[in-house]
Amino acid sequence: MATGAPPDPGTATNARPPGELRRARRIARAGAAVIRALAATWRIHVVNRQAVDALRAARRPIVFAFWHGDMLPLVWQHRDEGAAILISSHRDGEIIAGIAESFGFRTVRGSTSRGGGRALLGLVRTLEEGHDVAVTPDGPRGPARRFAPGALVAAQRAAAPIVAVAVHASRGWRLRSWDRFLVPKPFARVTVAYSAPTPVGAATSREAAGDVRRFEDLLAETAALARDAHARA
Repeated sequence: MATGAPPDPGTATNARPPGELRRARRIARAGAAVIRALAATWRIHVVNRQAVDALRAARRPIVFAFWHGDMLPLVWQHRDEGAAILISSHRDGEIIAGIAESFGFRTVRGSTSRGGGRALLGLVRTLEEGHDVAVTPDGPRGPARRFAPGALVAAQRAAAPIVAVAVHASRGWRLRSWDRFLVPKPFARVTVAYSAPTPVGAATSREAAGDVRRFEDLLAETAALARDAHARA
């Protein structure tokens, strides 16, 4: 979700010491290789993607929203589709950005909750250029599974629908991180479910920001869809 998308205008990633950047790139290359080897063993089942395909056929950009802890299998599922993913400008974001770019994602740097204006500008501009964007509304630091309004504001300004995405894995590791980051185990069955495209439907950014509960519920419903479909598969 290839570089070339507009970065967060205030992000000083190039100001980091060259040695630090080289180290981050080495870690990103190694991490991407490990992910490819692991993900190639997963058996992925996709639920309710027809509407996503229809929007793409109509060249209508989408805001994909998913919890930070579900990021790994979704980076694999959406590799090489040219979407843009919002990634923190924090030091750890250099590694995540390198991994994402190696899987064919564009990157928008910044956070919608910290210095959010610049990150929102990058998201809106990317949508207006016709690219999908992916946002973890509880990232980059939590609280987990609480929907920060940045994705809704970007969707409202660009008149783009939100599609919630959720993941369920038959076997996986949950890291001891704030987001309980999911790493499906080798040969796991992984179900990826999509919600119906949902417009924000607000007249102003302020109104959009006040609609977070509805979209938290949408993510919860999509997670239930993933679990139910996984149980039936």
